[in-house]
Amino acid sequence: MYFTVKAGPQHRLPLYKTVLCVTCVLFLIVNGLSLFHNLESLKSANGQTLQSSRVAERLQYLGVLVQDAESSMRGYFISGNETYLGPTRAVTAETEAEFALLEKLLADNPAQLKNLNQLHQLVRRKLAMMGQAIDVYKHGGLDEIVNIARYADERSGMDEIRLQTVIMIQEQNETLAARSARFYDEYHKALMLGMGINAVAIVVLVMFYQLVRRSYFNQATVEHALQQSNENLEEMVAQRTEQLSVLSRHLISISEEEKARLSRELHDEMGAHLTSISMDIAAVIQPLQKTEPELVSQLRRARATLLETVELKRRIIENLRPSLLDNLGLCAAIDSYTEDFARLTGIPCDTQIGAEVDGIAREGEASLSIALFRIVQESLTNIRKYARAQHVSVTLKQTEEGMLVLRIIDDGIGIASDMIVKPMSHGLLGMRERALLLGGTLTIRRGRGDKGTCIEVFIPPQGGAVAAEPPRQLSNLLRQRADDHIPSLPPCSTHPHSVPALHDPAQ
Repeated sequence: MYFTVKAGPQHRLPLYKTVLCVTCVLFLIVNGLSLFHNLESLKSANGQTLQSSRVAERLQYLGVLVQDAESSMRGYFISGNETYLGPTRAVTAETEAEFALLEKLLADNPAQLKNLNQLHQLVRRKLAMMGQAIDVYKHGGLDEIVNIARYADERSGMDEIRLQTVIMIQEQNETLAARSARFYDEYHKALMLGMGINAVAIVVLVMFYQLVRRSYFNQATVEHALQQSNENLEEMVAQRTEQLSVLSRHLISISEEEKARLSRELHDEMGAHLTSISMDIAAVIQPLQKTEPELVSQLRRARATLLETVELKRRIIENLRPSLLDNLGLCAAIDSYTEDFARLTGIPCDTQIGAEVDGIAREGEASLSIALFRIVQESLTNIRKYARAQHVSVTLKQTEEGMLVLRIIDDGIGIASDMIVKPMSHGLLGMRERALLLGGTLTIRRGRGDKGTCIEVFIPPQGGAVAAEPPRQLSNLLRQRADDHIPSLPPCSTHPHSVPALHDPAQ
């Protein structure tokens, strides 16, 4: 598998989707601006409507002020009590204030301002006449007022004021109606324009939703297809891995069978031939010792070479299939191999093998003994080549649950973490496949005190297959430390195999 550091391709949104998004945003912006403009227009029209309403109210109130002043003056004339003159005395200031307010309200209407000036003159003239009448009453009494009333037309002045007020109120009502109509027209236009823009925006949003929905379903379809493809690939890889694992175990079994067959043939046939040759040479040497000494010397050298060949044959047979394994059992074979390992490498090796192991090996499958022996052999070979260890221990016992546990522990430099997690060595893979062939498991971890390496092999009872989920006893064993004690029967071999002394004849 190859990896690259180059950045992946940058995927962009299709152009038509971008155009739809921008169009929808523009519609919404235009709608917002239009609504703002229409609201300002509606606000202005509403303000003008309220202004017209206030003008009509002020004009009516102005007429009321003049009528109240006239009524208070008449009450004064009849009763002679000046308390009635309160409205009359205040009317001038109030009317001036009202006229000032009306001038502000009608500042944008010249025609109404002209009518307002005429009304202002009429009111002033009326108020002036009322002031003169009060002065005349104070000096001459009621008779003078009656005489003045005979010759003066007071009613015509008040009628002119009423008429002018009515005219202005009517014009203001007309203005109010026109402004109200314009207000509703503006409102209707704003409503229609907003609805139209919203409708277009909704259409664009629906189109965009359809595109997004289509893209989502296409992506979901592609992801589903990719997931199916990954699952198919994983299933295919799992099947191929299982096939390779089965093939590997089959090849291991065939290899062991071939080694056993070849070992038997070498031991039986070749051994018989070599023995026969050795006997023939010995028989020939006897009569030729006196007559042909030189020929006897050659025959003895040939017989020595023959003995070396026999020894070579023995070593080949032992490498192919340890004879102790078939003759004396698994315990003797492992004990002898560890002893030879300590003698040849100079590394002390402690061997502890339970007394029950030989019985289990004889009663179990034929591949159990050779598999455990090969695991010990491969482990010690790796220790000799790479570990740089100072001490090795080999333990093979049976737990209370009936499971065989093999441990090979050294205090060397250990195995790299990546090799422990994913061992790629053929030797480690071969040991693991041998354990799987017996339905067991093989784990590799750090040794005692986090130094060296600990190889543990767990073989279930009767050589049965391990279930998909390991039993609780196996999980507990997997969690044990390398130096934990495994209860078992008294060991068959507990003596340490140390380096032989210089005077040892085996050396």
